[in-house]
Amino acid sequence: MSLPPRAYPRVIIVGGGLGGLMLAILLDKMGVPYHIFERAPKVKPLGALMSLNGNILALFDQLGMLEDIMKVSLVSLNSSLYTEKMEKITEIDVRTHYEYTGYQFLMFPRPDLFAILLSRIPPDRINNTCYEGDIIVGADGVYSAVRHNMFREMREQQEQEVHYYGGSSIVIPPSDTKDFAIPYLCMVGVTKPLDSNKYPVLRHPNTQLHHVIGENTPYSWTVITIPRNRFCWSVMVQVKDQAEAKEQRFMNSEWGPEANEKLIDIVRDFPVTFGGKLGEIIEATPKSGVSKVMLEEKLFETWYHGGIVLIGDGAMNAMQDAVILANCIYDLENLRSESLTAAFRDYKEQRYSHAKRQIFNSRLNAKLSSGQTRTERLVRHIVLNLLPRSIQNKQFSKDAAYRPQCTFLPRIPDKGSVPSLPQKPSRRYQAEMRAAAAAAAAEEMMRRESKVDLYCASSMNSNACLVPKGA
Repeated sequence: MSLPPRAYPRVIIVGGGLGGLMLAILLDKMGVPYHIFERAPKVKPLGALMSLNGNILALFDQLGMLEDIMKVSLVSLNSSLYTEKMEKITEIDVRTHYEYTGYQFLMFPRPDLFAILLSRIPPDRINNTCYEGDIIVGADGVYSAVRHNMFREMREQQEQEVHYYGGSSIVIPPSDTKDFAIPYLCMVGVTKPLDSNKYPVLRHPNTQLHHVIGENTPYSWTVITIPRNRFCWSVMVQVKDQAEAKEQRFMNSEWGPEANEKLIDIVRDFPVTFGGKLGEIIEATPKSGVSKVMLEEKLFETWYHGGIVLIGDGAMNAMQDAVILANCIYDLENLRSESLTAAFRDYKEQRYSHAKRQIFNSRLNAKLSSGQTRTERLVRHIVLNLLPRSIQNKQFSKDAAYRPQCTFLPRIPDKGSVPSLPQKPSRRYQAEMRAAAAAAAAEEMMRRESKVDLYCASSMNSNACLVPKGA
């Protein structure tokens, strides 16, 4: 049985973040050559807390990496919201996610996941030397240089087509050229190991996540227990309007230790449910472990052009992009431009609605946990206190159903009560499985025929010995 032809594109991954590293691991699994290019002299992680659940842990399970994640994680069963006066608003139970998916909510520091992924990448695959490729993957974050250059090339090609042909098929949606919305500014950090006698909550076997919503202030703050007697913490600042967003965007380009100290001075005396003040936890954080990010929100309409394709920002989104893009690359039969375009189009079609839903959920969760406007406070009260649990669970189970895996590797069976959404199967992998089954059947038939031949030969020899002399 003949297999369909297979292409082995040389892939250039620009950006050594979680999405880029995950894509590299998947390309390595399928034997596709790649190189990672990272702007920083040394690839290093930023950020504090991360949580992963069944929406992506099924992929880690399939890749044999789930145990690695479990070793650096604590299981989260719930999270609690408090007022600035330390009065509990509500407790959000996430234990049903395990029932639905068969995977727990895991909490851990982002650098630990980064280290796990990086350990799977050969060191010589990450460099800044020259390298020629067939596919360029922009995995370089929100302010992607690859996207910027792709748009520039599209505009130049558009102008040439208009000049020579009077029109162009290339269209850049106006929404793609607008600034990002910046609803929140966030400072995050991971402490050094702390004394559990001072903070007994650190002895708890599960993650304890307490989020405090400020009163008459744009600030909210979170402290979470993580392995090795440490806290992850974050401070969220709600941005009032787009004028302030532009100012914050400018300040971000000039951000340094002095700006960190200004924000730290503001939040230093904020109370913490686990005891003491937020400033004490921040002081227990190495300066290198403090980072500030702007939580931008945007879903681009343009995902690819020519041999360039983009994967999203945000850990979960980026890694899910990576697995679907890898699946599409696996089915490439040649490297003609129309084949690449078809593969990239397929990738976008499989991912777009899910990425859109994830961005919506992220925006809603941020408003519920940190929104300070009167409307957001009202919505928070309704959702957390009046909305029936059955409706929440229905939406929760719907979101839990999207658990993409590699379609070119043996699939991990569903483990929870909610079936995972069906994925588009790999044409090539199915052909390989049929060919392998046919080869195994042929081998089994040959083995059986060989046994029959041996039996017949043995029987003939035995009969010959039984023939009397002189017969």
